[in-house]
Amino acid sequence: MHVPMALIVLYAFSAEDKSYVFPPPALTTQWFAVAWERDDVWAAIRLSFNVAVWSTATALVLGTLAAAALARAKFFGRDVISLLLILPIALPGIVTGIALRSAYHTLEIPFSFWTIVIGHATFCVVVVFNNAVARLRRLNPNLIEASMDLGADGFQTVRYIVLPQLGSALLAGALLAFALSFDEVIVTTFTAGQQTTLPIWMLQELIRPRQRPVTNVVAVVIVALTFIPIVLAYTLTRSDEPAQR
Repeated sequence: MHVPMALIVLYAFSAEDKSYVFPPPALTTQWFAVAWERDDVWAAIRLSFNVAVWSTATALVLGTLAAAALARAKFFGRDVISLLLILPIALPGIVTGIALRSAYHTLEIPFSFWTIVIGHATFCVVVVFNNAVARLRRLNPNLIEASMDLGADGFQTVRYIVLPQLGSALLAGALLAFALSFDEVIVTTFTAGQQTTLPIWMLQELIRPRQRPVTNVVAVVIVALTFIPIVLAYTLTRSDEPAQR
């Protein structure tokens, strides 16, 4: 699985700009400068970054509230609601994309920045919800009861007891949600209209290439940008696991 990624890095330094020749006839760093000066690359990066930020923020709010409602409470239909929350990430992306596109068409919602955000938030919520609900279920209820017994109101209990316990779980969920949103292409294809996020830009460049190595340079950047939050999220979740004896 890692060999194709290594080849992408290799071809980002290839001096050949027309085709993929292995091994590359020569190596150069000129394509990094070319990519830096391409306005279409920066426009796609800005759009993807903004979409990822808003999708992550939306997922943090909705995922945390859903986790708080479902973590300990028992009521009729709880399992069904949990399934509906998790379903978007279990379904193939093309199914989610078609469903969202049909909904936008039915409701006569024009494609825009916010239609992409809504599409990404549907699966980003799942990541935050899973992290938050797992942490809340491990939270000792005696801490909340003690806080209330000592005179704290609901807001103070959430602020000083619940949120500190949830902090690393929410941060890990946010990092994973950001990484998922930043490089999402299937759902984006059905919800973006004429807008071009970075993954869509890469797909278009592969179909009608202008400078092939530039696409590889951008791919290396995406790998780096998504690798860092995933490693941080993994580290945070690992550090919170109880010590094994």
